[in-house]
Amino acid sequence: MSTSKRDISRLLPDRHPQPDFFVCDIVDAAPKSDTASMEYPLFSLSTKPDHAPREYKFKDKWLKVSPSPIGLATVHDRDVLIYCISQCMAAINQGQRIEKTLRFRAIDLLIVTNRKTSGEGYRLLRDALKRLQGTQIETNITTGGKEQWDVFSFIDKASTVRDSRDGRMQEVEITLSDWVFNAIQEKAGDILTIHRDYFRLRKPLERRLYELARKSCGTGNKRWSLKLSTLHHRTGSQSTYREFKRMMKSIIDDHEHIPDYTFELEGETVHFWPKKVFKERLKATRPTEIDPALPYRLKPQTYENAKRFAKGWDVYALEQDWREMLIRKNSLPESPDGSFVGFVKWYASEHGPAKRT
Repeated sequence: MSTSKRDISRLLPDRHPQPDFFVCDIVDAAPKSDTASMEYPLFSLSTKPDHAPREYKFKDKWLKVSPSPIGLATVHDRDVLIYCISQCMAAINQGQRIEKTLRFRAIDLLIVTNRKTSGEGYRLLRDALKRLQGTQIETNITTGGKEQWDVFSFIDKASTVRDSRDGRMQEVEITLSDWVFNAIQEKAGDILTIHRDYFRLRKPLERRLYELARKSCGTGNKRWSLKLSTLHHRTGSQSTYREFKRMMKSIIDDHEHIPDYTFELEGETVHFWPKKVFKERLKATRPTEIDPALPYRLKPQTYENAKRFAKGWDVYALEQDWREMLIRKNSLPESPDGSFVGFVKWYASEHGPAKRT
């Protein structure tokens, strides 16, 4: 055969290779948030453009936040990050691969986060994306066990993939910052499920109270108390102490609409604890101890997902190791199928490919 003749492949070229972005399409994803932005005041409580830079210190942790040209990212802007984190975590629990860049339909985010789907809703979403990208953060607060030492934003980039004829965005593409993505990838303790009614809370301060309670009280019987002056600092409120106390009293006097937690103001101290209905709901859905038999069955698709990461190891043998690990830890995962796939990925990474015999 002549060497000058072209070597023509038997296959057509791959015209649509695997995209280097993650498509958000899990409609029932449970709302989830990273613990760092729940615990620390990264977002402005203002409903008007806020251009005041912030500096905070919490024991050995420090935080500097600088505004974008249109102001600091707000508590309501954080809905975008919650949506992205929720989609990523749902995908991980299904054994799917995720990327820093996500693509989703704008209307899906607006519906899930209880926002307007009118022209105003799309305009507000654009502004939120600008503030999330433009707000700069410096901190030694870690996510996923990693410190981000340079100046960074919540998202690296945002773009409209396709616009409808009336100017409304249809598809949006967002690249998350390493700081946010680290929390998602590690997920152990860095991500918490939040109540869907969080998106219905009108007042930014109510949202911050819920976030702090969810992070600090958790789901058990823990009662958490904090000096009002400390809470003033932790919420990031720019109001005077006197005005903050007045707002807190107003919220606590009528707070039954805030999900999951009860709040009480006693003198200069605020108490938080889980509502009875919240604890009963958890008790009904999750046993207090692991049954040694672990009676639930993994989905057939879960085994197929696990095989993609097993590097030749027997996934059924690994399942036994995984179940024994849960029994030792007395820990019931929120998503057993996702937990098992994650265990297989970890095992194959630690031990390398299985040796052929």
